[in-house]
Amino acid sequence: MRLNKFLASIGVCSRREADRAIEANRVMINGEIASLGAMVGEKDLVSLDGKYIATGKDVEKVKPIIIAFNKPEGVVCTTSDNDGAMNVVDYIGMKERIYPVGRLDKDSSGLLLLTNQGALTNTLLKAANYHEKEYIVKVNKDIDDEFIEKMSNGIYLYELKTKTRKCKVKKLNKNTFSIVLTQGLNRQIRRMCAACDRKVQKLNRVRIVNIKLDGLAVGDYRNLSEEEIRRLYKELGIRDNG
Repeated sequence: MRLNKFLASIGVCSRREADRAIEANRVMINGEIASLGAMVGEKDLVSLDGKYIATGKDVEKVKPIIIAFNKPEGVVCTTSDNDGAMNVVDYIGMKERIYPVGRLDKDSSGLLLLTNQGALTNTLLKAANYHEKEYIVKVNKDIDDEFIEKMSNGIYLYELKTKTRKCKVKKLNKNTFSIVLTQGLNRQIRRMCAACDRKVQKLNRVRIVNIKLDGLAVGDYRNLSEEEIRRLYKELGIRDNG
């Protein structure tokens, strides 16, 4: 198994994060610095930052975990400290290794998936797959038809030098709207609102593909049901749970 897939499979991090760790010479196989594309056999010993992690055979022992978490504002979606803020993995406090699938800004709240399943993480993070994510957003000014049309049709973000994809936007009240995105640019909704002379006051994610918050209290998490997982994998085109 490739090293980045191995690290994702045992719940250390996503493949993307694994590649960065490997490039930074933080990962070793049998005491030697590993390179991108390195393979892990059953008897190989893998370590990260000088600490033993697992052997290649340990992948078989990993119990699949996929949870839905209602992230509070102020918690960061990294697996390490960020300016002293509590990170999401420490906040949840599970003994098993899990990591967040994608991110929510520190100042945003709502649905976040965490897992130890590399295939799920990789598929959801690929913007080309057009997976839906729905948000409820409150801004500091009233919303009009021009705002809805501009947000829906895509906005050129000069900071990122790209135009956002067309999306579904619906007015909920005078200064609150729902938006369904199929991409995840850096601080995308906040940048889009700023381009429309609005400032986000509250941003809450309520759905990822078919997974919804459904009354999950802020700061709580739950295991996905078998039916939710089955439908999620079907929607994502993943044939098995690995």
